[in-house]
Amino acid sequence: MFVEQRTYTLVPGSQGEWLENYQKYALEIQTEILGRLVGYFTTEFGVLNQVVHMWAYETFEDRAERRKKLFEDPRWLEFLPKVRPLIITQESKILLPAPFSPIP
Repeated sequence: MFVEQRTYTLVPGSQGEWLENYQKYALEIQTEILGRLVGYFTTEFGVLNQVVHMWAYETFEDRAERRKKLFEDPRWLEFLPKVRPLIITQESKILLPAPFSPIP
């Protein structure tokens, strides 16, 4: 298993709008399709105006299949134009658990 960490840097002042749109239009879809939400966070110190979310996957193939299914869902495609103007940058990291990690 591994965790994907996605970080979006947003237009200053738009974090509330992002979270509202995400919770209303996208959270249910992603949870249904991607499966295991590890956490969803906002930044308070360091680089500001960021949202960070983490999803666990069994394999890289599992991730690829789930992401493909997500982008085939009309509900997801309807959500994207609501938030794209709020995004400045996007970063994705694959995090592999250490042998002693509580997330195996």
